[in-house]
Amino acid sequence: MTEIIDGHLYDYPKYYDLVYGSDWKAEFQFLQSCFAKFCTRPVKRLFEPACGTGRLLIRLAEAGYEVQGNDLNLVAVEFCNARFQRRSFSSPAVVGDMAEFRLGRKVDAAFNMINSFRHLPDEAAAENHLRCVARALVKGGVYLLGLHLTPTGCDRVDEEEWAARRGNLAVISSMWSAGIDMRRRNERVGMTFDIYTPTRHQRIVDEMNYRTYTAPQMKRLLKKVGEFEVVEMFDFTYDMNQPIRIDDRTEDVVFVLRRA
Repeated sequence: MTEIIDGHLYDYPKYYDLVYGSDWKAEFQFLQSCFAKFCTRPVKRLFEPACGTGRLLIRLAEAGYEVQGNDLNLVAVEFCNARFQRRSFSSPAVVGDMAEFRLGRKVDAAFNMINSFRHLPDEAAAENHLRCVARALVKGGVYLLGLHLTPTGCDRVDEEEWAARRGNLAVISSMWSAGIDMRRRNERVGMTFDIYTPTRHQRIVDEMNYRTYTAPQMKRLLKKVGEFEVVEMFDFTYDMNQPIRIDDRTEDVVFVLRRA
């Protein structure tokens, strides 16, 4: 029998990290390649807004970078810091709003790879976020921003599924579009975690709101903020040899934004 739990997926970092932290290597290598290619100075200090469980921060710390991050979810921040402490690193994460923060020391690069930006509810919050990141970066530093655009020239992908296993624990994450309002620029996204152990099956059910961005809307936002230049764009294959140009069919994109 399946035990149904209504709750926020981000409040279950153990399961979230198993699913989304298991396939970290491609992003990790992509980040390092971007730092080397697009930053105008050596990269030592990094910041991740909405860092969650720190799935990438810990790998980067182990590679020798100085890292820090923030997140609104206390449970995720505690999970992140605990994993750092187990590896004898200092705690890098604090509870904080990605649209309203200041760092005590500027960083060389920042990154936000999988759609957390779309949690920001309106244009003002998105602008504030970009300005906060720009203020945190040294001149010539880069911000790698990954999100799903809403294509207008083709059908969009409206279902995705991921699965991961560790020992006797298996988690399947499902995500689907539960409704989109292009005028209000809001997409309701349903998500579940199906959690399997040898004796139990639990399902966590959640729904989130994501702000929508067409390619022209994202272009206007970046132009309005003004502190960044778009130096390159990639899709979620993270292939440095295959940069993209966005159009009305583009969905997955990582913007390489350099602080002017």
